[in-house]
Amino acid sequence: MGYIQKTKNILKCLLCVPIALCVLYLTGPSMRYLVGFLPMDKCPLEKVDLLSLEYSVDATLDFGSRSDVQTCTSWKAPILWDGMFDPDLYDQTHRNEGTSVALTVFAVGRYLEAYLETFLSSSEQHFMLGLPVTYYVFTDLPEKMPDIKLAPQRSIKVIKVDRHSRWQDVSMMRMKTISEVIESDIRHHCTHVFCFDVDQVFTGRFGSEALGDSVALLHAHFYRLPKSLFTYDRNSKSKAYMEVGDFYYHAAVFGGSWKWVKALTEACYQGIMEDKKNKVEALWHDESHLNKYLWLHKPSRVLSPEYCWDPSIGNRSDIRVTRLQWAPKHYEALRTE
Repeated sequence: MGYIQKTKNILKCLLCVPIALCVLYLTGPSMRYLVGFLPMDKCPLEKVDLLSLEYSVDATLDFGSRSDVQTCTSWKAPILWDGMFDPDLYDQTHRNEGTSVALTVFAVGRYLEAYLETFLSSSEQHFMLGLPVTYYVFTDLPEKMPDIKLAPQRSIKVIKVDRHSRWQDVSMMRMKTISEVIESDIRHHCTHVFCFDVDQVFTGRFGSEALGDSVALLHAHFYRLPKSLFTYDRNSKSKAYMEVGDFYYHAAVFGGSWKWVKALTEACYQGIMEDKKNKVEALWHDESHLNKYLWLHKPSRVLSPEYCWDPSIGNRSDIRVTRLQWAPKHYEALRTE
């Protein structure tokens, strides 16, 4: 009996090591700096013509321009970094194809006053310029919507939603809401959907090169860490359970065709509700379910962390430009729980 208990204790300690290392990384600036020197995997493709092309313009991607980072996945999808693409070629391609984009964002409770105006104003300066864009703002306080001056071909739709008592439920239940609005409205007007957290600010071009059938984002805090430190949900009772994966994706930004985003959000919502039935909650809520879905359904396009960067990480040589940045977090004042 003593031997069995001792073995259990050893296993618990081993399981705690990755968590402890992640905590050290997230709380220690010097550790985050050193992580920037860890090597990344390299693109396994020798030629760009072996890439799975979604658009003819993808053939112009220059993988050789970024030998310092991984520029494609093992399933032949591009990972987009600054210097790899000609923005004008992508913009012209999507204008010719009649691409239109829905942007969804939730601003519930104090998040509306704290972040929404800056988010929308910065989006008007940097997000999908030259393409038709419709903002879908979900809030429990539509009367407090900021007055934003919009460019031509851009509009805002405000949709009232209930406010949940826990911020975790706001985060998870957005999956159901997005799916429903895609079905009732977005699919009739837009070819693509991008979903964002509101506590962010656009700081550079976030353009049409990011559009694809299924688009995922490399998490800024994990893209150089070994996979053993990825914080997947390893509780086998959760529908988000996974032991291994390709990358760790950030749920603050995801997108794609309206059909794909609808499928993803429906699957994540179903997993969340199944967990609730079984009295389980995934480690990182909707992000855990999103990572599970993207493990089973590989994205056709992956965005580098420059598309959602955390300035607290500090400067890294591979981040030549930041296109979207985390805004300062004030969770104690903003979250209800």
